[in-house]
Amino acid sequence: MAGAAEQLKKRWFLVSLVVIFTVGVLFHEALASLPDMKWLRSSIVFVVLYLMALPLSLKAISSGIQRPKGTLLSIGMNYGLLPLVAYAISLAISDQQVARGLLVAAVTPCTLASASVWTRKAGGNDSISILVTLLTNVLCFLIAPLWLLFYFGSSEGMESISLQDMVIKLGTLVVLPMMLAQLTRFHKPTAIWSTDHKRYFSIAAQCGILSMVFMGAIKVAPELVKAGTDNGAIMILVTVVSVVVIHSSVFWTGLYTGKAIGLTREDYIAVGFAGSQKTLMVGLLLCIELEVLVIPMVFFHVCQLFVDTIFADRLAEQTRRINEQAEPDLSELPT
Repeated sequence: MAGAAEQLKKRWFLVSLVVIFTVGVLFHEALASLPDMKWLRSSIVFVVLYLMALPLSLKAISSGIQRPKGTLLSIGMNYGLLPLVAYAISLAISDQQVARGLLVAAVTPCTLASASVWTRKAGGNDSISILVTLLTNVLCFLIAPLWLLFYFGSSEGMESISLQDMVIKLGTLVVLPMMLAQLTRFHKPTAIWSTDHKRYFSIAAQCGILSMVFMGAIKVAPELVKAGTDNGAIMILVTVVSVVVIHSSVFWTGLYTGKAIGLTREDYIAVGFAGSQKTLMVGLLLCIELEVLVIPMVFFHVCQLFVDTIFADRLAEQTRRINEQAEPDLSELPT
């Protein structure tokens, strides 16, 4: 019983994610006006990104700066290879709602919480994953709109949001709060306090993410109802298979590419995670703004958590065996 409670405590976010999504879908009619409050969702994104960036010390990314190859490769995987893989897979998907949602998910930045945690768990260099998260979020206001322009042009309902509008919106809601958070850290007592209590900042940020999932569920419910039971199940199945293939293929490509170019084991493990993970917060904002299906973005986040748990455990076991082989056998030393 105690073991089950401990597991539930560890997986509270995933459990909450399922509950929140289910409630949003079931009660979407009564709550239909909630996702249309632009000020509310914009405020949530701004506050969450501020809270996520405030505990980050620039000293924590020193290794990623000193050994930049891993960082640059991760960014190339995240903003280069992954959107291309997603585009190739989207061409094979007949359901355009799923295809469009998948493409929007592919151009979002790397997620901070899970990328660094899973990298550290696998024995990797989490300094790289933190730096990649910061840089991809800072660059998203330029890169994401360019990819979306390549994907959609001005067709399929995308003409309602111009490239300039999207650059300004992402710059204001993603880049600005992260910059303000780092400026706040110039006040030493605040910097020390926020770093010491980063666990609580993380929990608050995850609650903000859940609120965005709730809005996304409310928006997607009418589409699931319209699709019907059978088509809805097919839609979900296609989405899950697609996101797992995209994430896993980019993860292992990054891992083996990093190994091939001579990165240390710690660095190429970081490349695998940071190069293939995507953030739910910015992704849901884009999906709602562009009025595309949020299911691919939500399932990308959920599936990467489950899949990377398996990958991290496997890599951690390999790291443990390597470390054991590297340790000298002291029993054979002369006394």
